[in-house]
Amino acid sequence: MKIAIAQLQSVRGDVAQNKEKHLRFVALAAEKQADFLVFPELSLTNYEPLLAESLAVESDDASLGEFQELSNLHRMTIGVGMPTRSAAGVHISLVLFRPYQTRLVYSKKYLHADEEPFFVSGENFTTIEVNEEAVALAICYELSVAEHTQCAVNSGAKVYVASVAKTAAGMEKSAEILFKLAQEHSMTVLISNCVGPCEDFVGIGKSAAWSPEGLLKQLDDETEGVLVVDTKTHEVDVRINF
Repeated sequence: MKIAIAQLQSVRGDVAQNKEKHLRFVALAAEKQADFLVFPELSLTNYEPLLAESLAVESDDASLGEFQELSNLHRMTIGVGMPTRSAAGVHISLVLFRPYQTRLVYSKKYLHADEEPFFVSGENFTTIEVNEEAVALAICYELSVAEHTQCAVNSGAKVYVASVAKTAAGMEKSAEILFKLAQEHSMTVLISNCVGPCEDFVGIGKSAAWSPEGLLKQLDDETEGVLVVDTKTHEVDVRINF
């Protein structure tokens, strides 16, 4: 299986413009025959908690239909970051488009304290099946929550992907956690981070992938593109967005 993570800079609150960039990144991943592409946290709106209430959509919103079309075309599962709305409130979500299947929504269960004024805890699932292989998911702060990580380990998944929006300090701490996870549990682990200004911080990029043996590849703090990892051979490809 080939897992791809996107690293990109989104425009504050401009879903239409951000969607066009996302569609280009899907094409980049498709060039490398990726089976699963994951974008950073809240990638379609940028990480903007103050705007989330006004930008949130229902999980089945028709405006995201182009991702389903591309999922079908490329036989690729695609996870995009978007605030979603339910009866409980607004969630930080990954909306997941699967080839010729109904979309799924993975909503962040464990919120950072700074997020609690703007979002509510959501329901999620431990793994998603891609090409008959279980992939464990996390959104940002969740990767630091021992209970959440243990659920991923207990599931037996050998691939773990985190969708995040993090600073330099946050990525440094996350790298330690994720390499330990890869090493101790023989997992392929990836993290997709944003670059550029967010609401009150700057995304540092440095999206990366680890095998149990160590770091496979890390992007820098400004490159926009996709990093693709073959989970069996651990071969890595990078496609840059020009």
